[in-house]
Amino acid sequence: MGIRGKHVLLGVCGGIAAYKSAHLTRLLVKAGAKVQVVMTPDAKNFITPLTLSTLSGNPVRVDYFDPASGEWNNHVHLALAADAIVVAPASANTLAKFSHGLCDNLLCAVYLSAKSPVFLAPAMDLDMWKHESTQSNIARLKSFGNHIIPPGDGELASGLTGTGRLAEPEEILAVLHTFFSTALPLSGKRALVTAGPTYEAIDPVRYIGNHSSGKMGYAIASRLADLGADVTLVSGPTVLSTPAGVKSVSVTSAAEMLDACLANFAETDITVMSAAVADYKPKVAAERKIKKNEGQGFTIELVKTTDILTTLGQRKRAEQILVGFALETHDEQIHAVEKLQKKNLDFIVLNSMRDEGAGFAGDTNKITIIDQKRNIESFELKSKAEVARDICTRIIALVQS
Repeated sequence: MGIRGKHVLLGVCGGIAAYKSAHLTRLLVKAGAKVQVVMTPDAKNFITPLTLSTLSGNPVRVDYFDPASGEWNNHVHLALAADAIVVAPASANTLAKFSHGLCDNLLCAVYLSAKSPVFLAPAMDLDMWKHESTQSNIARLKSFGNHIIPPGDGELASGLTGTGRLAEPEEILAVLHTFFSTALPLSGKRALVTAGPTYEAIDPVRYIGNHSSGKMGYAIASRLADLGADVTLVSGPTVLSTPAGVKSVSVTSAAEMLDACLANFAETDITVMSAAVADYKPKVAAERKIKKNEGQGFTIELVKTTDILTTLGQRKRAEQILVGFALETHDEQIHAVEKLQKKNLDFIVLNSMRDEGAGFAGDTNKITIIDQKRNIESFELKSKAEVARDICTRIIALVQS
């Protein structure tokens, strides 16, 4: 997503609307942003620094200097570290200070030191908002290049009804998302990624599975989100945390993964099938735990699962991008090309179990990419995050071709 990974400095001014800054902080963090809150001294009368520190995960800055700790809050460093400065709520008083360069608190000093875009979300009573001085300050701030997120209409703390309500946190987040997404190469694209293993039940306590950790698929989902895509991650059982800004659908079996993919595939522009889906499952799963019989063998009749990649390849439209993975132990490129052709893929990512450091579980991988024109590009051993970048670079080239 556009805001994901961005450093957002959230300025909070004194006013009843300051309570909404808690929800905004939570939304920003959930979207993957790193949030640093700077409050005006008066804002502490409306919401505590402890609340915003807990939600942001960072100490809240209020004063230039903390006599207790001896810590100096460097306004220049705070400003330069930010990818965006958002002041919400922005009071009439603070807007006037910003407009005329007054600098009597830490937030004003940060504003005057800003190099990144500044977003101001005013909140005040309707007559204060309509007053010529406020509107003059707004016009002046716009002329400086600041982005104004206009207040909404509704009931105000004074009991009056009109313009002056702080824009809802969801609206503010949407403005930031749009701003940062515009220049991203996959902005507006929908992506579907599968990851992890599937477990096929033998009985309520046993299953057929594999050693996939899901790390490769999660890295790809994370990278696609960084590039602006709207990502849905369909994941088998893993211990991994869903990447920020990514929608996750948890499944267990191959049949559940198929259903989740079919529910999303028609609307996607990019699909990357990195999950290690079981090829076989027990014909019948016992309803109760199968008891061990001393001295006797145990036979399970297996049947094939539905090939998800083949199913999607048959439904693939010309404008959709479909990427598959092949994990092989011998005749690697021969088998990968066969899979590429049979399953109607745009390109296939080949792993060889013979390559040290590649494959399941680890944090590294070594891949070869083969496309429809039989172009073959082999990469050195890299971290899975770097491998995800290489794969997504190929996807961007296809999107832009």
